[in-house]
Amino acid sequence: MTAVTPYTESDERRDLRAAVAALAGDFGRDWFLDRARAGESTRDLWLAAGKHGYLGVAVPEEYGGGGGGIGDLTAVGEELATAGCPLLMMIVSPAICATVIGRFGTAEQRSDWLPRFAEGTVTMAFSITEPDAGSNAHRITTTARRDGDDWILKGQKTFISGVDHADAVLVVARTTDARTGKLKPCLFIVPTDADGFTRQPIPMDIVSPERQFTLWFDDVRLPAAALVGDEDAGLQQLFAGLNPERIMAAAFATGTGRFALARATAYARDRQVFDAPIGSHQALAHPLAVAHIELELARLMTQKAAAIYDSGDDEAAGEAANMAKYAAGEACCHAVDAAVQTHGGNGLASEYGLGGLLAVARTTRIAPVSREMILNFVAQHTLRLPRSY
Repeated sequence: MTAVTPYTESDERRDLRAAVAALAGDFGRDWFLDRARAGESTRDLWLAAGKHGYLGVAVPEEYGGGGGGIGDLTAVGEELATAGCPLLMMIVSPAICATVIGRFGTAEQRSDWLPRFAEGTVTMAFSITEPDAGSNAHRITTTARRDGDDWILKGQKTFISGVDHADAVLVVARTTDARTGKLKPCLFIVPTDADGFTRQPIPMDIVSPERQFTLWFDDVRLPAAALVGDEDAGLQQLFAGLNPERIMAAAFATGTGRFALARATAYARDRQVFDAPIGSHQALAHPLAVAHIELELARLMTQKAAAIYDSGDDEAAGEAANMAKYAAGEACCHAVDAAVQTHGGNGLASEYGLGGLLAVARTTRIAPVSREMILNFVAQHTLRLPRSY
């Protein structure tokens, strides 16, 4: 048994990474891109990952999962992206939704959803972003009001991923606090076929099998059982899901960067110009070396964030998860840019599969939280500087 330090992974985690990489390799980047460009689903890979237990590694064993933590799920997401088959909905369905329901859901909600999350036979989208609120969760205007034992949901969301393939959406809404009269956040499970729930795709320039949507909730009636957890603990529950989201987003970014870097180094070793491989020239070799260093640093921070989260320290995990996401987004952008530059004109040719990653990499700086808001967070909460907004 290999000794484990805070900076290494267990043999079991390494075996998991190897198995996921082998599965993704059976599908391959060309398969993934063909489906993305055709607007088709990558559900075959999703179901295969579920069948092998990879989507459910963080689901408790009593519900059919692997009983691991976010660190294990992060390894799965990163290796899929490194193989050129990133599954964006892993950030949403098993990382956010399964985590929130697993920690705060009722016994009925856990029994209903968690086994299917583990199998990959169900997908749940996550809905928080609104057109006017931006990153300010306190300005969310989607509301839920009581009507007898039911809830009536009304509002609008935007840039919500994968709704067309989801069975339900975990919606962040606000309810009135009976004691203060102020609005507080709460979480509701909304079936995608609910009356009054409509969606419209947002045209995007990113080549991805997952589409983005604007959602409308026009007096959607929900049963009392749609509320996740305690009505008075919505903010705590919300951040319990957002920390895994940021950690998984970091894994998505580092995996994408590793994929681009692998393509670039292989090309730089083989491409001959002026009777020498182009990788022998420092002008190309050094940016690739820097990209590797930055990716490894981001991976280490992501591993730390996952370990802190899995230890149960939500407050410390929030700081680490934000920093991991920032570092991974920067590293991903630099790696993809260096990979495209290494390929020259071929970097934008469809044959090499890198040009489309420029937009994807840029997204890792924006979503699910922008780099600017992360810097605000670190400045205020870590460095104790005055609030700037």
